[in-house]
Amino acid sequence: MADVSDFIIGRLREWGIKRIYGYPGDGVNGLVGAIARVADELEFIQVRHEEQAAFMAAAHAKFTGEIGVCLATSGPGGIHLLNGLYDAKADHAPVLAIVGQAATTALGGSYQQEVDFASLYKDVASDYLTTISSPVAARHAVDRAVRTALARRSVTALVVPKDVQEMKAVEEPPHTHNMLHSSVGYSAPRVIPSEADLDRIAGLLSAGSRVALLVG
Repeated sequence: MADVSDFIIGRLREWGIKRIYGYPGDGVNGLVGAIARVADELEFIQVRHEEQAAFMAAAHAKFTGEIGVCLATSGPGGIHLLNGLYDAKADHAPVLAIVGQAATTALGGSYQQEVDFASLYKDVASDYLTTISSPVAARHAVDRAVRTALARRSVTALVVPKDVQEMKAVEEPPHTHNMLHSSVGYSAPRVIPSEADLDRIAGLLSAGSRVALLVG
């Protein structure tokens, strides 16, 4: 059975993501390993600094219209993403940041490279930010993060503790209480102006045409 890292990367592929920008580190070893196992289907662009990964993901989103994805380890790695993520937020570019975290068994203990990402990212990833603390939660967390980034043209973030990355995946959550179910796919809505706005614009265009004829 695949582990959570394999499931997360596989789910991103189902969403059509073919490229991830990032830098390896102890906090994301599981995810980096999962990417390596599908190297023929998913390209990993290793940068020299995590800040570059976020800016490149933002540029990817701006130039392609697709969601950009960046990956960084816990502690300093996730912090370094901030400048690029704010660039994406300011320009309404859909970007998903995936960051590692100390193991759940050590959280709250000032463990090496533990960072309070809920506080750090609460502004830049205000539309959707969550920590995947259970293998069962991985599916709906990935789906919501990607769909929200695309729908709101914004930055979202997933925090994945290192021990959770290595747990056995749960691909289909059971149909019981306290479970959430989600699916892959997003269609952008077609926004149509109201009849009153269309009439107003038509009137302005008509008036502009008459002025042009008089001036001409």
